[in-house]
Amino acid sequence: MNKKIAIPVDTQNILDGHFGHCSYFAIFNLENDKIISEEQLTPPPHEPGLLPKWLAEKGISDIIAGGMGQMAIQLFNQNGVNVFVGAPKLSALELIETYLNNSLTFSANYCDH
Repeated sequence: MNKKIAIPVDTQNILDGHFGHCSYFAIFNLENDKIISEEQLTPPPHEPGLLPKWLAEKGISDIIAGGMGQMAIQLFNQNGVNVFVGAPKLSALELIETYLNNSLTFSANYCDH
């Protein structure tokens, strides 16, 4: 199965706790649970409700995030994108590797707005 997973990161390539204001998205293209390519996407200027549609148009199937508002989660779901929130602050590569090994644990969604 093919997936395209986006992870919002800061300039150090560490998970950004504030999804809507990340420096860029680390994008991992997967085939049969193996990384086939990685790229970086710089998001457009922050505007509420914009990122779900923008990322869906880029073919993103899943988001791994630290925190995200409930409305954003609903918008992603409406655009056919699965959302995983409460990820730990690790590098994008560590997050995708632990996700692929089924060892990534999620805590509570720590976005409060």
